[in-house]
Amino acid sequence: MKNDIEKVVLSAKQIEGICKRLGEQISHDYEGKNPLFIGLLKGCEPFISDLLKFVSIYCQIEYMRVSSYEGTLSSGHIIIKSDITCDLTGRDVIVVDDIVDTGRTTLYIRELLKKRGAKSVAVCCLLDKPEGRLVDVDVEYIGDNIPKEFVVGYGLDYNERYRNLPYIGILKEEIYK
Repeated sequence: MKNDIEKVVLSAKQIEGICKRLGEQISHDYEGKNPLFIGLLKGCEPFISDLLKFVSIYCQIEYMRVSSYEGTLSSGHIIIKSDITCDLTGRDVIVVDDIVDTGRTTLYIRELLKKRGAKSVAVCCLLDKPEGRLVDVDVEYIGDNIPKEFVVGYGLDYNERYRNLPYIGILKEEIYK
């Protein structure tokens, strides 16, 4: 599996530093509030787990399973495979995702949660790929910007593989072409 990686983009140590920085910033920004963190599965799993270790305020956690990719390409169709069941009326929500690429999923989920009554919806992503943007979307908490490369590891996958790598790396092109 490690031989499939062309280059490591973020090491496990760098990821931990990002989680600490973002967790502390969110704790500061939401002091005195009880935000609802909504993780977008499956990719967010390691990130939200490590992020929340550094969140020092009261909070709640829910998950949505959302899909928009087929192999290495965004299909453009957002499918909610598993939804939250809690009432969002008047809640401050923080959507946690592994990566913002085209922006379509982020924009769709933000608008959906607002329609459901959320007081505010912020987005926290480990990785932002601005060169991949197809729609304009704000991301309040960004771990790191990455180039337009296909990355895997630490929750990010290619055909359900590589999620368990403790770092994020660029997948060799011959693996997915």
